[in-house]
Amino acid sequence: MSVEFNHTIVLTRDRERSAHFLAEILGLEVGEPAGMFLPVTTANGVTLDFATVGIDIPTQHYAFLVSEDDFDGILARLVDAGVPIQADPHGRHPRHINRNDGGRGVYFQDPAGHGLEAITRPYGTDPASPLNGVTEEVPGAV
Repeated sequence: MSVEFNHTIVLTRDRERSAHFLAEILGLEVGEPAGMFLPVTTANGVTLDFATVGIDIPTQHYAFLVSEDDFDGILARLVDAGVPIQADPHGRHPRHINRNDGGRGVYFQDPAGHGLEAITRPYGTDPASPLNGVTEEVPGAV
């Protein structure tokens, strides 16, 4: 059986703002609107369809696996935009990135309050690396 993740709907108060934020930070493009959805598609073909809603939105988490070079650009764009970053999902290490699994990772929020994460190594790829063990301060980060 071949199963692939194709798309998900991301609820927000302002689809334009949230879609453009994600696309800008990750270096992606915002697609053409499709009805109530504004799509952002990742390199592996997964589409995040942003939809504006007028209800309370529960916080969701979206993680993106990126190359080391792409991570450098993402981190620079976050710092340049003044987006608060942290090394962990609980905010215990603000202005830091993590070095989990021998790679790098950063957590940040989108305009709707969803938790976003960029990582360069999938979890569990380096069992010798302590999870949430090593962080690195990012100069200029908020």
